Amino acid sequence: MKGILIIEDDLNIAELERDYLKLNGFKADIAQDGTVGLEKAISGKYDVVIVDLMLPGKSGFEIIQEVRKKQEIPIIVVSARSEDIDKIRGLEYGADDYLTKPFSPAELVARVKSHMNRYQRLKGSLPACGVIQHKGLEINTSSHKVFVNGKEVQLTAKEYELLVFLASNPNIVFSKDHLFDTIWGNDYYGETATVPVHIQKIRKKIEKDPANPELIETLWGAGYRFNA
Repeated sequence: MKGILIIEDDLNIAELERDYLKLNGFKADIAQDGTVGLEKAISGKYDVVIVDLMLPGKSGFEIIQEVRKKQEIPIIVVSARSEDIDKIRGLEYGADDYLTKPFSPAELVARVKSHMNRYQRLKGSLPACGVIQHKGLEINTSSHKVFVNGKEVQLTAKEYELLVFLASNPNIVFSKDHLFDTIWGNDYYGETATVPVHIQKIRKKIEKDPANPELIETLWGAGYRFNA
């Protein structure tokens, strides 16, 4: 276990998070500045990043974007900003989860465990070999790489897992609730609204025209289908 990075400028909150994580057997470091936090986050030394949005130096949104360019590790936002637009923006930038202050430290620990376990399963339990190809899309499950017309596209861990699940079950309609339970799991404390957010992000990366998708279709009132 590499550990967890907490990027939080309020030292009292950061120490509370660190102490609860340590009580549950995790290693945890604190960075109170966004610039320093980003340097640590992309160092490869951590399994999970917990980040506030309002930080000196670089904002949490900037940190999420930069980390996603280099790593797929789980990112959990812990912020006092509770507006839906902030949650959606955080998820669109690549965060895996969003927790609003004030929060339960026990719930934070539970979410960390859930994301860490699912990330480790994703790295180790997907098919060791195989390629899924359709309409210029190529998913290599041995290298966990995705290509569109020969050009590699970068997906977050959850985006990749969701795409692989849909592409591995073509022409089957899955409800938003079913996808949420399958990809995020029953031990996840978030909202099913994260599913359409992730679908939209995937479409922007793999569809010729995300507004009129050909690969991942929406069947209104029913769910989503990978069109093969």
